[in-house]
Amino acid sequence: MYLIKEVSIVNEGEIRVGDVLIKNDVIEKIGQGLECPERCVEIDGNGLHLFPGVIDDQVHFREPGLTHKGNIFTESRAAVAGGVTSFMEMPNVNPQTVTQELLEAKYEIGARNSLANYSFYMGSTNTNLDEVLKTDPNSVCGIKIFMGSSTGNMLVDDQKTLENIFRNAPILIATHCEDEATIRANTEEFVKKYGEEIPFKYHPIIRSEEACYLSSSKAIELAKKNNTRLHILHISTGKETHLFSNEEPLGQKRITSEACIHHLWFSDQDYDEKGAFIKWNPAVKTATDRDEIWKALLDNRIDVIATDHAPHTLEEKQNSYLKAPSGGPLIQHTLVAMLDFYHEGKISLERIAEKMSHAVAECFEVKDRGYIREGYKADLALVNLDSPWTVAKENIRAKCGWSPFDGHQFKSSIEKTFISGHLAYSEGKLDESKLGQRLSFDRK
Repeated sequence: MYLIKEVSIVNEGEIRVGDVLIKNDVIEKIGQGLECPERCVEIDGNGLHLFPGVIDDQVHFREPGLTHKGNIFTESRAAVAGGVTSFMEMPNVNPQTVTQELLEAKYEIGARNSLANYSFYMGSTNTNLDEVLKTDPNSVCGIKIFMGSSTGNMLVDDQKTLENIFRNAPILIATHCEDEATIRANTEEFVKKYGEEIPFKYHPIIRSEEACYLSSSKAIELAKKNNTRLHILHISTGKETHLFSNEEPLGQKRITSEACIHHLWFSDQDYDEKGAFIKWNPAVKTATDRDEIWKALLDNRIDVIATDHAPHTLEEKQNSYLKAPSGGPLIQHTLVAMLDFYHEGKISLERIAEKMSHAVAECFEVKDRGYIREGYKADLALVNLDSPWTVAKENIRAKCGWSPFDGHQFKSSIEKTFISGHLAYSEGKLDESKLGQRLSFDRK
């Protein structure tokens, strides 16, 4: 049992000073002047801010089969150190998560090894519709469709299959949207000109605005035709933001979208310095695209913030353009990165809590998480807004051991992280004595 005293609680559009009592795995009481019961640990929250734990709806933890890059244990440790209390993980592993049996096998790995709360997407292919349709809406976060190829190459490009999934899916569909034909044609042109040595700065031209817009438009057309619950991941272009609406509240939307930290932070001006270390799919694009994504995020056309945490080894990343894989580790630094934007005046603390916790819980209909409410699971991040620290190899928790933020000094730090009531991280140390819980979903 824990009592956090006189802390600034950032929750549901306001900040107020109060006390939060945690008992077992839930928030027992929120109030003023609460007393610490017997066998209760009191935490002084004076001068600190308490956020609902971040729920990251898009990560790649590389297990099974790709564990030289990362695994559920190592990457969940990085998550917890960054104030991320729950994650939803992708199916492009080895073997790919494309049967119900393989999906449950991943849940078993999570139950044995994850320090954070967890859920896993069911993967779709051109040939596994029967397995996809067996997915349980109340125990699985969603169905993932790669409408553009990326790490693991699970491209679904058969029109009949896409129609069937969008028409019959019993659960939210999350899509990676890039048009494959456009990317292949662009790649061929640059290979003709540069061979293997394509400069990384051309990544956003190869995986272009047109490729993203064509695919996102197609997904939205299919969703509108079939009244599908669609969630489009990692929006990377300004043009795409105009495909989404803010005319209805999130709970009524059938089509939602996500922005990722790297598309909010970097631009194509950073390729000359960062190279492969900011090579993601979809690509980091122009500063204008970044500004448009910010605008859409703040006016609620874009609904949530995620990481697309996708580690590769340093050796893999130190290859030429065509051989260097796309993706990078971000989950440890997601909340502190957004807090840097708060310090710059770009976003309020209340909106950070909304976009990283409340809205994710609402978008995916996560049961009893994502808010600081009595009776809800005690998933919490205690933050010191004025505690600068610098990213360096010795404090990176991801197994790959590097970060695109290497050398950057963040202005804020995560003091403590509670996972389902367990103090899993405190002042730089992890307590691995208890594991996270499987997320459940309240879908009618």
